[in-house]
Amino acid sequence: MKIICIGMNYAEHVRELPSVWDGSERPIPQAPVFFIKPDTALLRNNDAFYIPDFSNDVQYECEVIVKINRLCKGIDERYAHRCYEEVGLGIDFTARDLQRRCKAEGLPWEIAKGFDHSAAVSPVFIPKSELPEIQNLHFSMSLNGEQRQAGYTGDMIFSVDRII
Repeated sequence: MKIICIGMNYAEHVRELPSVWDGSERPIPQAPVFFIKPDTALLRNNDAFYIPDFSNDVQYECEVIVKINRLCKGIDERYAHRCYEEVGLGIDFTARDLQRRCKAEGLPWEIAKGFDHSAAVSPVFIPKSELPEIQNLHFSMSLNGEQRQAGYTGDMIFSVDRII
C-alpha cells in the first residue's frame, strides 16, 4: 500500500506558510507537491493518537482522502475519475519543529510527516456516487465541539483528477 499525499494544494494555506529561507511569501506551486507516508503512518478504526515524544509542535490538518482502487499510473486526466470509487476524510499530523529543521538544512522532511500513526483515516468511506462532484465538497473538523478547520475542494489548486 502507498499513501500518496499532496502538500500545499490550497492557495490560502500556501500563503500562511512563510518561506523557510527568508520569511517571504511562498509562491503558489506550479505542479503538485507530492510526499509519501509509510503504511505504518496509518491510524484507523478511531484508534487514539498519541503525541510523539520527539516533537514539541505537532499540528494537524483535515484532508480529503480519495481511495484509489485500480492501477492509474500515467492515466489522462479526463479518465482519472474511473480510478476511485470512495472518498473519506483524514487527519495529517505533522511535527512542525522537525519539518522546519529539515527544510532549513535541505533535508527530506518525511521524518516530520511519516511517523507512526501520523495519518488518521475515516473509519467509513463514502461512495462517490452518493456525493456531489468531487471538486464541490465542503468538509470540516471539530475538536471538543469547536470547529478548527473548514475546507472546500473547489479551492484546490490542482483538482483530484489532475493529481491522479
